[in-house]
Amino acid sequence: MGKKPFLYVVVCASGIAADAGRLITAAQERGWNVGVIVTPQGLAFLDVRAVEEQTGRPIRSAWRAPGEARPLPPADAIAVAPATFNTINKWAAGISDTLALGILCEAHGTGVPTAVLPYLNAAQAAHPAYARSLEVLREMNVMIGTYEPHRPKAGGGADRFRWEEALDLLEPRLGRRS
Repeated sequence: MGKKPFLYVVVCASGIAADAGRLITAAQERGWNVGVIVTPQGLAFLDVRAVEEQTGRPIRSAWRAPGEARPLPPADAIAVAPATFNTINKWAAGISDTLALGILCEAHGTGVPTAVLPYLNAAQAAHPAYARSLEVLREMNVMIGTYEPHRPKAGGGADRFRWEEALDLLEPRLGRRS
């Protein structure tokens, strides 16, 4: 058997981000090595120590200094989960003001298969920029999950969020089972 593929899990600032370990576990059970990149605001939503222990690697949230060693190998695939309204719109617009967005913006040009699992409310989803952003991401061959937005000011929907859907979307692109 060859080397395990490497998955970047990009986590955004969202109430359900604390459950990102579910995606990490599912990926590891399917034979992936995993590294986590989190938006700067997303750090407050994760148990950093637990995630680093689970992956055996440091969480990345900021650019490394010039000459500093790369803490993660190159990604074979990327899963953005949960993906917020803010991250989706900035990514589609080509804004690269965080490490997470920089990695996502580069992924298109380097051909790294990427799946996104949006998590947002219905009022945000109704904004015209969101539909346009999803269309841009589709044009970039980003695979988009099926989560239906929850009610505004209600949060929730965590029970309907299918973390494993990211793997189901990515694995066929890599010739792996789903």
